Amino acid sequence: MATFQKRSGAWRAIVTRKGFERLSRTFDTRVDAETWARQIESEIDRGVFVSRKEAENTTLSEALDRYEREIIVEKKGAVQEKSRIRIWKRSPLAKRFLAQVQGKDVAAYRDARLKEVGPNTVRLELALLSHLFTIAVKEWGISGLVNPVQQIRKPKAPEGRDRRLKPEELDRIVAASESAVLGDIARFAIETAMRQEEIAEMIWDHADQKKKTYILLDTKNGTKRIVPLSQEAVRILSSLPRRIDGKVWGITPHAISVAWRRAVARARATYEKECEEKGQKPDPSFLVDLTFHDLRHEATSRFFEKGLNPMQVAAITGHKTLQMLKRYTHLKAEDLAELLK
Repeated sequence: MATFQKRSGAWRAIVTRKGFERLSRTFDTRVDAETWARQIESEIDRGVFVSRKEAENTTLSEALDRYEREIIVEKKGAVQEKSRIRIWKRSPLAKRFLAQVQGKDVAAYRDARLKEVGPNTVRLELALLSHLFTIAVKEWGISGLVNPVQQIRKPKAPEGRDRRLKPEELDRIVAASESAVLGDIARFAIETAMRQEEIAEMIWDHADQKKKTYILLDTKNGTKRIVPLSQEAVRILSSLPRRIDGKVWGITPHAISVAWRRAVARARATYEKECEEKGQKPDPSFLVDLTFHDLRHEATSRFFEKGLNPMQVAAITGHKTLQMLKRYTHLKAEDLAELLK
């Protein structure tokens, strides 16, 4: 039989069975305590009991700390993952024990976050939590856990972006930039379809201007990739001064993002001022909603427009599947019409 003790307004349930460790847990009400005790005794009687002691004594916040120490350090995109961990730790769920985190709680978190950020951001946050629970069970040996993320609906994945550069946009952005290297970086991105992080981490030892190639030893996909360099890409590299540290650009991915956003904002402001002076209405889509990553989309689409086949484009961009390549490729209808003549 289970016993119950009232302490400081809370109820403690204690289950003692021969051959099993003494189990106890504290609840706000006696009803909750009795319900828990009956469940434990029933599982023991049916021979399906699994100790939840560690799951009931480890908070989500503590688990997140361990996940960051042991798992995040080995993952690509560690900076972004650590940011997601900080978001989870600010959630009220972080104070709960792992065994107390239920699907309904994660669903409530999902719905609240969707009012603040986009569905893809929420999907990534849920993916981190789901992986944490998987690791907790399989590698940390925390028994009796049910992955709450697997019990809820995930936000629908957004459609792939189809933003292409409009005429004059890049020139205006470069002109508005206060960065000494952003212009060359942006044009190099369009020539190579390299990712922002890949460009920022470039070193001269991996560039071969004679063979017109650049070697990426560690990519997002975890595989080596050799990027062919166009004549314009080689020209850009040739014009750069050599740094003592061996880096090509000497700028971080975050700095590129900040410089790009500021340049786009300044370019848009200048454009709006010009329209006002001319008495014209600004194009609402010009120099709006344009990210640095869109340059990778633009480059991929241009490769197809030059006549390269999917296998050739994938060899340059590093995409593993045709479906992924399709997401980043948006051909202009007018250019396709020319091919149909």
